[in-house]
Amino acid sequence: MSARTAQLLLVLALFAAAGGAVTGCGSEQGSGRGAQARTPGHSPMAEARARQVADAWDGSEAARAWRKGYYPIGEVVQLPEDAFHDAADKLAFGNQNFALRGQLPAAPRKNGRVKWESGGSLTLPLMEARQAYEAVARGGNDGPHLTVTGAKLGEMTLDTSRGPATVPAWLFTLDGYGTPLKRAAVRPLKPSTPPVEPVAEGPSDTLQPLSQLVGTARDGRSVTVIADHGACDDGPAVAVLETDGSVVLSASVVGANEGPCTKQLLHEKVTVKLDRPLGDRILLDAFTGRPVPYGGPGLRA
Repeated sequence: MSARTAQLLLVLALFAAAGGAVTGCGSEQGSGRGAQARTPGHSPMAEARARQVADAWDGSEAARAWRKGYYPIGEVVQLPEDAFHDAADKLAFGNQNFALRGQLPAAPRKNGRVKWESGGSLTLPLMEARQAYEAVARGGNDGPHLTVTGAKLGEMTLDTSRGPATVPAWLFTLDGYGTPLKRAAVRPLKPSTPPVEPVAEGPSDTLQPLSQLVGTARDGRSVTVIADHGACDDGPAVAVLETDGSVVLSASVVGANEGPCTKQLLHEKVTVKLDRPLGDRILLDAFTGRPVPYGGPGLRA
């Protein structure tokens, strides 16, 4: 058997594993769910993995638990309305450099209630003001800082896996600012065990893990994520597979150059357009087989 024939047979086998029929350049229709994957330049192996993740999650117990729980996909830290006064304050926030002047109050009660705009609520333990402060004040360098002078318990609205919700929040008074910095005062529930394992191999140019979800468009028809790549390539690409119950994102690196290269890791925002609003569908990472994490270090729920 020639090398060319063997390679062709391998590609055909991978397409069969994807469980779908090719209907056009870079698109896939499968399982009668109206799923569509736009995967220009993506390998059949990556498409097969995305289908595996979607099939495992759709209708699973983990998916049902995700839709019943509290899982933020929006900012758990919200800035004062007049932020920022200058570049130094912006840098201080980015570096998580805060100083505390005064005492922080104790939580007035043990529990708080999350209330969804679409209906329904959930009671969860309240985070102490000190815990909320330490979640945002993780910097420790000698650069500029923001000064917290007090806090009180209030509310904030953020996006969750079940749509917009009003949640308890600690409202921190910042020196020089007329409105508070808000930090959600309840933590998300621990997700159920995913119904699919991460890929066995480490990161490669075929499939990469996504760093985080940055945000969802107001109309829900696009999501922005951070994908990683190296210094000797053309950057990241993110393909999408949509089903009725999930949206699976497959990240990869394109144009990787052969030969010596630095080990520099670069992060890039990538906006992925969807065929229809995300809604209550679960946003999944094909590499990990888990929901794409929201927020950066220190700003996660």
